[in-house]
Amino acid sequence: MNTSILNTEIQAFITTHLNSDITSLLLKGTSFPQVKTNDIIEQIEAKKRCEKKLLTWFKCNNIYYPNKLNIEQTSSEITAQYKAGLIDGESIIDLTGGFGIDCYYFSNVFKTVMHCEINKSLSDIVTHNYKQLGVDTIETKNVDGISYLKTSNKQFNWVYIDPSRRHDSKGKVFFLNDCLPNVPEHIDLLFNHTKNIMIKTSPLLDLSIGINELKHVKTIHIVAVNNEVKELLWVLENGFEGAININTVNIKKEAKESFNFSIKTEKASESKYSQPLTYLYEPNSAILKAGAFHTISNQLNVYKLHKHSHLYTSNSLIDFPGRAFKIESIMAYNKKALRKHGISKANITTRNFPETVQQIRKKFNIKDGGNIYLFFTTDKDDNRIVIVSYKTD
Repeated sequence: MNTSILNTEIQAFITTHLNSDITSLLLKGTSFPQVKTNDIIEQIEAKKRCEKKLLTWFKCNNIYYPNKLNIEQTSSEITAQYKAGLIDGESIIDLTGGFGIDCYYFSNVFKTVMHCEINKSLSDIVTHNYKQLGVDTIETKNVDGISYLKTSNKQFNWVYIDPSRRHDSKGKVFFLNDCLPNVPEHIDLLFNHTKNIMIKTSPLLDLSIGINELKHVKTIHIVAVNNEVKELLWVLENGFEGAININTVNIKKEAKESFNFSIKTEKASESKYSQPLTYLYEPNSAILKAGAFHTISNQLNVYKLHKHSHLYTSNSLIDFPGRAFKIESIMAYNKKALRKHGISKANITTRNFPETVQQIRKKFNIKDGGNIYLFFTTDKDDNRIVIVSYKTD
């Protein structure tokens, strides 16, 4: 950590050039002998990435930024705030602290927070930034979190861990056993220091694989932002052996879409099926990741179009966690029917359909956009159909 970067003139230069062409800056260089041009460029790139993801840091003076990879891997403020709303207590330890976003929000609901980070430079950066942000309830330690627990007798209300998905020899990985640290291998150690564990994992981790790798899983939170699944949160409680609940949330600018169910209920449920009725519903990405395909039909009293289509329908408009459409017409999938309708511009979605969106656009010369929404799918009688619809909001 080169503290010269915090020089007033250099900070002003960084702010002024947030939208400048990086290549030109590199070629031109800078006039600050105490700091390398590459280091200043790194600050510019990292700060720029924080403008939307980490607005609190972006707006605070004298924040020191790590490299842009650390920014990419860190939680956003939106997801950090969400997870801090799930837990509370006297104390929590973050074993893989990183840039410290999660700990910052944990400090709002815990009296004491311990931030462990093995990388000394990153640990120093976080310590500095917390001072700039006016936080004094977070203790930063430049240690390997797992090693710290092995030599400590301290107890915590919660242990939080976000294992790295970048393996030294395997590259980018998704199984928990391949992540660093290996959480399943150290699960008993973690439970020696707490009753409650929260684990953040990649959204690509298969739920059934994660359940098999871990033990005492109580709840799985699937967190999406603007319909993109960002992270999975695994809540473990020592000794818990009951039914696993899955809580899905899609955080949008105007509201949160939530849908909760248990794996046991989903396995015991069966969907109701129907041809398309008055309204069509497409579940958000968190629900699709969760696999709540039968429970949503029963809980919300909507019909499924086909076992594998994951589209739903009803005669009355309901508050559905996803997108809702008013159906204008339904046609068989063939060139004659589509050309007769005369659609040249539309938003296209395929569900349980043999052709891709790109193939369909090329085949029927349909441009992207407009207010018409076409769903190419399969109905309950295994017929290929096209649903012509409009958004309800």
